[in-house]
Amino acid sequence: MIKLDTWQEEILETKGNIVLCSGRQVGKSTIVSISAGEFAATERSKSILIISSTERQAEEMFNKVLYYIDDNYPRMIMKGKDRPTKHVLKLTNGSIIRCLPTGLAGVGIRGYTIDRLIADEAAFIPTDVFTAVTPMLLTTGGDIILVSTPHGKEGYFYDCYRDPNFKVFHINSEEVIRNREESISWNTTQREKALAHLEAEKKRMTQLQYAQEYLGEFVDSLRQFFSDDLIKKCMTLKRRDRIFNRDNYFMGMDIARLGEDQTTFEIIEKISEDKFEQIESIIFNKKRINETVTEAIRLDNLYQFKKIYVDDAGVGGGVFDYLLIDDQTKNKVVSINNSSRPLDRDEKRKTKIMKEDLYTNLLVLMEQGKLSLLDDDEVFLSLKSVQYEYLVKIGQPTDLRIFGNYTHIAEGLVRAAWSSRDKTLNISVYSIKI
Repeated sequence: MIKLDTWQEEILETKGNIVLCSGRQVGKSTIVSISAGEFAATERSKSILIISSTERQAEEMFNKVLYYIDDNYPRMIMKGKDRPTKHVLKLTNGSIIRCLPTGLAGVGIRGYTIDRLIADEAAFIPTDVFTAVTPMLLTTGGDIILVSTPHGKEGYFYDCYRDPNFKVFHINSEEVIRNREESISWNTTQREKALAHLEAEKKRMTQLQYAQEYLGEFVDSLRQFFSDDLIKKCMTLKRRDRIFNRDNYFMGMDIARLGEDQTTFEIIEKISEDKFEQIESIIFNKKRINETVTEAIRLDNLYQFKKIYVDDAGVGGGVFDYLLIDDQTKNKVVSINNSSRPLDRDEKRKTKIMKEDLYTNLLVLMEQGKLSLLDDDEVFLSLKSVQYEYLVKIGQPTDLRIFGNYTHIAEGLVRAAWSSRDKTLNISVYSIKI
């Protein structure tokens, strides 16, 4: 059993509705999974529902509950036809734990009667979802546990944070790291490394970013770059079951940084001068450089891209370099980041395309109805997570900062969408009937 912090012990003892608002990496999902496991194992015939914006996030919390029960109550886990699945865990005492992604309105998770609702990264779940799911608690008098870092002063999570019917825990990452007692899993060396990481983050982030991400503060000056309504309006497409013309496709790649684990491939088709469609979004988890290059070339074989836009910062530089010398991709790979780099194989073109240029271009395409997006929970979460702030310094131009926690898809998408601005392209336009 891990050594719990005082605030974690208090959460285990709390009955009723809880809002756990915290900075990152404090152990919030760990303690909520322990609470859920204890509730399911020690109470008979209880139903727990874990939700999050995406299936991936919901499964992460669900797996932590499963591991806790397997470690502490292994004989209670049902076997045979009732054995655990990716989304359901049944216990011998009649309790059941489910995890489901919410989508945009919670339509797919209606109909259950539950004793506890756990919403992970609740600040990123659309308010309409809670309208659909909270009635599940009506006849049981069950509890709601909301877990998240803040994301602006709006939405269900923020409303509940101010609701006296919820017990609020506001946890600061700095305080947790400094005050956590030493144990087998936490020692002085780990504390020093964590504090050094926070100092590095303070230098990298603005004060408002740091306050939100690590101090767990609701910051009014941080705004969502793409509104929920705009994202929903653009998300009209289903994935196609086949590739059509292999002539007007473009790919944007966001390569996982050191310490991160997700690389994305975002594919857009140019239907006409004023119409673009996102036709695929592929997420790679923890892939080596050579595997990422191999996947990029595989996709190029399928789609025969006009251009491949790569963020070559950090680890992405290795991927870009490989594609730049490969005979198949060398004449179509383009580097786009915030520094002056070669944009083609012959190093004849160099430019500085700012991050705000990329994001503003995508925003304009969406607002003007020129870009249709996949109806995909991961796409919604990534675009929703993008925030911005204006930094005003006396005597200097106003600086626009764009950032977010789940921007891997957005980063690939803004690069693929840059094809709308690339004047070097000679596009052949096809009429497609689906």
